Amino acid sequence: MLRNGPAEFGLITRVIHWTMMLLIIGQLSLGLRIADMEPGLANLWLYGLHKTIGFGVLTLILIRIAWHIISPPPVPLGPRNAAFWAARITHWAIYALVIAIPLTGWAGSSATGIDVMIADRWTVPPLVEASEHGEAWWFRLHDILTKILIGLVTIHMLAAFKREMEGDSTLTRMLKGKA
Repeated sequence: MLRNGPAEFGLITRVIHWTMMLLIIGQLSLGLRIADMEPGLANLWLYGLHKTIGFGVLTLILIRIAWHIISPPPVPLGPRNAAFWAARITHWAIYALVIAIPLTGWAGSSATGIDVMIADRWTVPPLVEASEHGEAWWFRLHDILTKILIGLVTIHMLAAFKREMEGDSTLTRMLKGKA
């Protein structure tokens, strides 16, 4: 089943979810690595790769949101208690960050005055004017939001494992479609 059902995640939702998981974890790892590097000719391609993957993540989250409008996900399992609402808030915060982080990276890159490229092939329009102050500000915001995302993704993963160990089948449902 491609579409979501009342009690199961469809194949499209699961493929988008796990693809995003791989891209985001890879992107976080790459971002942490290049944050400590001095840009140079030998490693410039890593910055381009980071930007390209960032645009991919941004595109995929927008597709995911559109898909959830077309094919709403099933109702979350479990009672509507504090943990339920914490999970809902965490999910929406992750969505917001997965949109905001690529946009702040794009703005920071735009502020350098250097063309922002996807796959070293397509130039995207700048989001902000070139400015040293803007560059520092946007990249600092990018860094702060990324650290928040690392925390929320960690909480999300631990909560999914905890719920699975408690037997509610939330993780199984995201892996196999149904509990």
